[in-house]
Amino acid sequence: MTTIQPATALPSSAFPSVFVSHGAPTLIIEDSPGHHFLAGLGTRLGRPSAVIAVSAHWTTQTPAISGAAQPDTVHDFYGFPRALYAMRYAAPGAPALADRVRALTGAAVDPGQGLDHGAWVPLMLMYPEADIPVAQLSVQPGATAADHIALGRALAPLRKEGVLILGSGGAVHNLGDFRFGERDVAGWAEDFAGWLDGVLTAGDEASLAGWKTLCPQAKAAHPTDEHFLPLPVAFGAAGNAVRTERLHSGFEHGSIGMQAYAFHGTV
Repeated sequence: MTTIQPATALPSSAFPSVFVSHGAPTLIIEDSPGHHFLAGLGTRLGRPSAVIAVSAHWTTQTPAISGAAQPDTVHDFYGFPRALYAMRYAAPGAPALADRVRALTGAAVDPGQGLDHGAWVPLMLMYPEADIPVAQLSVQPGATAADHIALGRALAPLRKEGVLILGSGGAVHNLGDFRFGERDVAGWAEDFAGWLDGVLTAGDEASLAGWKTLCPQAKAAHPTDEHFLPLPVAFGAAGNAVRTERLHSGFEHGSIGMQAYAFHGTV
């Protein structure tokens, strides 16, 4: 069963960091709860000065940030409806912001990286005007969740300037159990999502960092780490004394967790 949380207004004093589950590429054209949630999220959050999109679909050995002035729309998927390949998200890049991210984190600036679907699918729904500068940040599957929390925490000062740090991955992501259109949810997927929700709402950084060994369903929920790792970046970007707000919950296609969270904290 899918549950959508009430659309109460988020605090306006500072931009929270946010994690969203971007689902399958078809989310952009589906009539689904996840689609409608993301289509309303931009209004709910308000307009940021810029976006750092931390996408599960850009993986590197060490952190990298896109520095393109006009990033391409990357269609990094195969076998989907033709309409998806015609879509373009022509947001401007953020080269100056990329340089600041380099200074804060040591990330390498990649001038050729475009926006992959982990970035442009949620952003096209959230901010369809495509007029907010976007830089994309990579994740490192060879690094730990603790490393990604630290990466996010280094970015936290940017929140005071209205920058949205948007982690985009999947709360539960096991394509081996993907069942298109299936409404019944696998028990292991519900168990992992429930464990994760408890950790995040408690602001339990130690358990988030140790997720792979502390949760018995972790390997089933994430056979590989890349869709989980944008989440600890967003958590870390809240800074200190993290307070978590659940924005959306539920599953699509049998086992794809669509949970989304906003993180508030002190910088």
